[in-house]
Amino acid sequence: MENSTEIKALVKLLDDTDQEVFEQVAKRLLEHGTSVIHFLETEWEKSLDTLLQERIENIVHQIQFNTVKEDLNLWYQSGAFDLLQGALVINRYQYPDLDEQKVINQIEELKREIWTNLQYEMSSVEKIKLINHIFYNIHGFKGNTKNHHDPQNSYINQVLDTKKGNQISLAIIYATIAQKLDIPVYGVNLPQHFILGYIDESKREENEFGVLFYINAFNKGAIFGKHDVDQFLRQLNLQPLPGFYAPCSNVEIIRRIIRNLISAYENLGNPDKVEELKELQDILVKSEL
Repeated sequence: MENSTEIKALVKLLDDTDQEVFEQVAKRLLEHGTSVIHFLETEWEKSLDTLLQERIENIVHQIQFNTVKEDLNLWYQSGAFDLLQGALVINRYQYPDLDEQKVINQIEELKREIWTNLQYEMSSVEKIKLINHIFYNIHGFKGNTKNHHDPQNSYINQVLDTKKGNQISLAIIYATIAQKLDIPVYGVNLPQHFILGYIDESKREENEFGVLFYINAFNKGAIFGKHDVDQFLRQLNLQPLPGFYAPCSNVEIIRRIIRNLISAYENLGNPDKVEELKELQDILVKSEL
């Protein structure tokens, strides 16, 4: 590997008692990026020095966090077309070494199982009922009502493994599967709740939002109408703004995941994670309406 001699020499200097020397070494290692992680982890395993191990852990985390910021910015600047990819970038914040292909394969398997049961003549409601049956009844996905504020509810890999998540993580998996099947289901950014809408562009004349009906991914895919959204907003004493009914952008969805994580880590008293997540939030600057 290029620069391996320099990297090994830098790693050996990490236990220097001179703070200024350490800071210069750490800065140089950060500049090398992910290529130094293997060397750092090897040194961590060999060392019995707790200070050195802590320094290595901090540098590795900072390198991985910098990578997440770069990946999120690239996803955003490239148009944010792939919702699952955006969710996986956020996943890397907590699980930098995750085998993301496993996540993609799990979703593909769910899609394939639904696809084999789809019939051409099915109505939109019948298609959603089929997704619901396989997603909730057969595979057992459900909303995590007992520990709703657990940050793990926002990480896609954990939701796929435990079959439990919050409104938005379940909605992302549900919408991703539906869209892969050419079923037009998209996220709707309702206050204090995140729902899905079944979109029919041909209905825009009679319904300005083009939504045939709404779906509650947190509640076993329950189907409901606009009047139910109206009633929910009245209970919250909120004005029925168009954005509460219409499909939202992928950027808004990922931004909401980050807000959920900030809230979860605030509840856990983890200010370091809160500050880092706010940095991720800043990358997704408010898009024009």
